[in-house]
Amino acid sequence: MQKRVEYSDAVKTKYPEQVVIAIAKDRQGRANPVTLGWTMIVSGNPPMMAIAVAKKHYSIEAITHSECFTIAFPSADMADAALFFGSKSGREIDKFAEFECETVPAKEIDSVLLADAVANFECMLESQVPSGDHIVFIGQVVCS
Repeated sequence: MQKRVEYSDAVKTKYPEQVVIAIAKDRQGRANPVTLGWTMIVSGNPPMMAIAVAKKHYSIEAITHSECFTIAFPSADMADAALFFGSKSGREIDKFAEFECETVPAKEIDSVLLADAVANFECMLESQVPSGDHIVFIGQVVCS
């Protein structure tokens, strides 16, 4: 028999889950990575993916400025990087300068890829949708 519980308790049952690291360049040209728990495929043709970024994150400014972003699916060996990128703000530090993580230039957009990621997706920003305390960015995948 199902019982009613508070949303905050019910949502905890979905964790742990896969995280991604989204990367966009800020106004200074610095690549700023952020670890995110909410991402999904939103279209197969054309291929499109979405990420939800908390409104408090500096990455909002970087994605809005650059109009593109990468989505990297980190390998299990990248757990420390995912933790670091999700717990520090790009407003205060250059995350790639503070944490050694090999990057390579993206092929189709002005961003970087994570060399050790399981997969990288280069996305051009198509739209953004305010969603409560987050903004959902939808990007067309132009290279993977």
